[in-house]
Amino acid sequence: MICAVLFDLDGVLVDTNALHFLAWKELADHLGIPFTPEQGNRCRGISRMASLEIVLEQADRTYTQAEKEQFAAEKNRRYQSMLEDLTPGHTTPGAGSVLQELKRRGYRLALASGSKNAALILARTGLDRWLDAVADGTLITRSKPDPEVFLTAAGLLGVPPQQCAGVDDALAGIQAAKSAGMMTVAFGEAALHRAGEHNIQTLEELLPLFPFLEATP
Repeated sequence: MICAVLFDLDGVLVDTNALHFLAWKELADHLGIPFTPEQGNRCRGISRMASLEIVLEQADRTYTQAEKEQFAAEKNRRYQSMLEDLTPGHTTPGAGSVLQELKRRGYRLALASGSKNAALILARTGLDRWLDAVADGTLITRSKPDPEVFLTAAGLLGVPPQQCAGVDDALAGIQAAKSAGMMTVAFGEAALHRAGEHNIQTLEELLPLFPFLEATP
């Protein structure tokens, strides 16, 4: 029986994918490297350094590890400055009300995101009030599609992975949840690929999947 729902952050609870793209595009423009929306989509759900490798694919030179770390830091500084303007109005439609209703139905809720900016985003949007645990990029060493972040979130909740559902909009995220042994719910882009056991385009579509629990811990 599913008794916990684990959510990715970027593109699921908060629409920050556009901000990531803009921050990476600014870096690419500064370096004189083309960066397309298709590359931006491939950056979803993976680590900052893995995303940087995608950004640098069309570079006409190679960069040292020190340079790459500097580029990643520059991108993150720009992205964090954009996050300062986040408000509850930037959440995905239905995010707050769906989380609140799932809590009312007796489910444990957690974040399972590779973002190292998750705490700031959750605080700015007010979503932190509905979550029982937060597993983010500060707690893990392996990014999706490795299942570490989903397993970490389940551990923080004290719920076995097989009793958890993972909601993600990236193919890498759905693969991670599946590898963790969880029920998978693909949202948005991943749903278009029919990647999950369930595939949804709005967060409200989660509610029929999770009826009231018979016994709430």
